[in-house]
Amino acid sequence: MRYSNKQKLKPATKITRNSHPEPLNKQQKINQMKNTLKHSLVIAALALSTLNFAQTTTTAPAKTTAIGTSKTWGTVDGISMIGLVQGPSSADAQLQVACVFEYTEGDIFSAQALPAKLNGLVHLDEALKGELTNLRKTGQFQGHSLETILITPPAGSMSAKKLLLIGLGDRNKFTPDLMTSVGEVAAREAMRLDVTNFAFASDLKDAGIDSPTALVAGNVVRGIVHANRSENYLKEHKLSTTKKLEKVYLLAGPAFFETAGGGISDAISEVKKK
Repeated sequence: MRYSNKQKLKPATKITRNSHPEPLNKQQKINQMKNTLKHSLVIAALALSTLNFAQTTTTAPAKTTAIGTSKTWGTVDGISMIGLVQGPSSADAQLQVACVFEYTEGDIFSAQALPAKLNGLVHLDEALKGELTNLRKTGQFQGHSLETILITPPAGSMSAKKLLLIGLGDRNKFTPDLMTSVGEVAAREAMRLDVTNFAFASDLKDAGIDSPTALVAGNVVRGIVHANRSENYLKEHKLSTTKKLEKVYLLAGPAFFETAGGGISDAISEVKKK
């Protein structure tokens, strides 16, 4: 039996196209509007959620530490290195050290400097009734690199009995390496004055310099330790009779306390190996 390849074809389905769809009735129009509105609301909600997430993850406020907070970051050669959130006019120490650049008009009040309420140099100037600015503006203290001047503040004007200013030179030529020498000068002067503790404020942010906080704080510690070890050498060879330095309060602003502490801790670990 032969099978034929020819098959009967079904008649093609007839498709009828309507080029003019029937107009929507009132209810259908209402339903269509509702669906469009729901779709738009979902898109808006997703967009708003994304925006809020972006703001949360990118503009979260920096962590700040409460004023008055103190923490011992470590001890080296018998000296406690204590971090303190406090301004130089308020820190309770036998000697206060503050650093200033060569004077430029209105420098500590400039837009680049920290706001007045957080600016330690502004507070110090206010405590001294403007004499910090006058000393610098008139050239009595020019602020050349490592230049020093010792001030006896009026009774009750600030917590420390003595104020030592150390110059940082030209602000446009500043490098963090200078702070090692500044820390050394601060410690030598403190020991020469026979104090057992002092507070140190680099005041770089107050002066409008965007410096690497951790490196600056660490370099100050390196300088202090070097000066103390030199003094210990002199004592061992009967060439000095200064008192032993016991505590150094390293001042930092609320927003920089933890970062500075990291640099201080690293420096302590480093110098202990030497």
